[in-house]
Amino acid sequence: MMARAHAQSDTSTTGPKLWVVLARAHGALAAYVEHCIASEGLCLSDFMVLEVLLHKGPMTISEIGEKVLLANASMTSAVDRLERRSLVVRQTSDTDRRIRIIDLTGQGRTFITALYARHAKDIEAVTSILTADEQDQLRYLLKKLGRSANQALEYSDTHESPATASTARESSHKGALLL
Repeated sequence: MMARAHAQSDTSTTGPKLWVVLARAHGALAAYVEHCIASEGLCLSDFMVLEVLLHKGPMTISEIGEKVLLANASMTSAVDRLERRSLVVRQTSDTDRRIRIIDLTGQGRTFITALYARHAKDIEAVTSILTADEQDQLRYLLKKLGRSANQALEYSDTHESPATASTARESSHKGALLL
């Protein structure tokens, strides 16, 4: 009887189990994408910079960093590498000479357009294991989970976390019992 109860608890889905599955899936997809783009001599951050410039147009390093979730120092290194390859160019803003705008060069646009088309096919090949409905559902659920995590983060910035508060209450109750 105990073995059966243990087996059932192993198959139940919990927050920590979801976290592990998400992390492993992300790791596998990221490794696959990195492998696919490595043949072009790019790392993932360089590819993400080119991709955001292709789809969103010229931006500052900070704006690019916000889109691809990279720190400014990492962004500067990526832009330096891409500029050395003549794929991007830094331009001074027309409205503020202190601001530098990053844009694709003609060569960069041609390069990322072709690479992105291959990338899209590679990702489609991996995600085709899911039906269109499953893909829609997964996208919806991941967005819902992401919003929940963002709300929890915002809440935790202004409040004590429920887990910490609970542990503190338990500790104070135990201390009261010892007195």
